[in-house]
Amino acid sequence: MLEPALLPTPLVDCTDEAYARAGVELRLKRDDLLHPTVPGNKWRKLAPNLAAAVEQGHTRLLTFGGAYSTHLRAVAAAAGALGLESVGLVRGEELADRPRNWSLRAAEAAGMRLEFLTRAEYREATGRAEGEHGTDALLRRWGPCLVLPEGGSNALAAVGAAAIPAELPGLGERDVVCCPVGTGGTLAGIAAGLPAGARALGVAVLRGGEGYLEAEVTRLHRAAYGRGFDNWRIDHAHHGGGYGRVPAELAAFAERFERRHGIPLERRYVAKLLAALADLTADGAFPRGTRLTAVVTGLPDPR
Repeated sequence: MLEPALLPTPLVDCTDEAYARAGVELRLKRDDLLHPTVPGNKWRKLAPNLAAAVEQGHTRLLTFGGAYSTHLRAVAAAAGALGLESVGLVRGEELADRPRNWSLRAAEAAGMRLEFLTRAEYREATGRAEGEHGTDALLRRWGPCLVLPEGGSNALAAVGAAAIPAELPGLGERDVVCCPVGTGGTLAGIAAGLPAGARALGVAVLRGGEGYLEAEVTRLHRAAYGRGFDNWRIDHAHHGGGYGRVPAELAAFAERFERRHGIPLERRYVAKLLAALADLTADGAFPRGTRLTAVVTGLPDPR
């Protein structure tokens, strides 16, 4: 059985002197505490997909991820708890014969079967390359299964993430709800779930995502709700050099934040989000009276 989630997740005030001088409030939505094995936005995006898998009689889940993918670990844990098989297609064939890192070990320990693909094979499998769509080929290779996209972001995932604003009482015109953006599902859900006047801000964690990520969020909105939303935007200036990269300046920022507030930060997504909000606040990007709610989407890597 899958353990129940902690809902609603805690909301913590983290306003410090720099934010106070700018007349801006900062609070954290602690989704990192949501579930012990399927934490943060992974639970919110996976829960409706898992319900659909069980309802439709699927016995196998198949999905994609990199060497340290939180999504792979989350799918493995959730599938195992529900008695489902899981297959993870991993980007990087060179990893097949190497000792497993801590993340891939955890996925295998939860019962996931891993298959390692070249970069070209991975692009084709995820359906981003020209030619045959990945899902059709995967069904022929693996048999009946529910195929979850990279990062778990699909229409059902967006609907799951739309519950986040409902746990934030009193949202209005002064509110900006913020999250890191990898595949767009969480931002799409937050924007769709906001009341009139409130806005959503995503911080891209990958380099070169201008236009692509906006198109993905728009696609998810149309798939889930049949329409677009105009209450969101994505910041592309705080990716830290690219996906998975944590430059020294970002690591130092995260350490200072942890010392000041006593909250451990995941580096590749959450630290980039909070560093972006600090920079934007210092630059006067938010009017005085703005209340920022940053969604902590995941746990730090083990140290």
